[in-house]
Amino acid sequence: MAQQTYVGPDRSTYIEERGSGWITFAGVVIMMVAILNIIDGIAAISRSAFFTANARYVFSDLRTWGWITLIIGVVCILAAGGVLAGSQWARWFGMIAAGLNGIALFSFAPGYPIWTLIIFACDVLVIYALAVYGGRRDTA
Repeated sequence: MAQQTYVGPDRSTYIEERGSGWITFAGVVIMMVAILNIIDGIAAISRSAFFTANARYVFSDLRTWGWITLIIGVVCILAAGGVLAGSQWARWFGMIAAGLNGIALFSFAPGYPIWTLIIFACDVLVIYALAVYGGRRDTA
């Protein structure tokens, strides 16, 4: 990856690799989505009035989707930790976790449709960031 040298306000120089901001963005967004998934999962498990009434799901009920969302939230937290730590395996794990989250959200959409689209857009940005900028770093 290409590197750029910057001069800070205190006249110190530092090197920033191309796309490092996207990687940080991806890690932070995965973490935020994971926390929101965990909150949504707990709300669904407790059959909160937070969700749309009388919604029909692909299979099972709101409580089942609450458990699925909670588990995906925990998986996304693990992925975010790896991405923020700079691990190469976490790049792929993060893309898989964001993809699974997107698929699960569309099955969960009848419960809260607008929220589903917002979080799905975040998942797409995370997959983009990790696919384009998550490669091996130069060690020159």
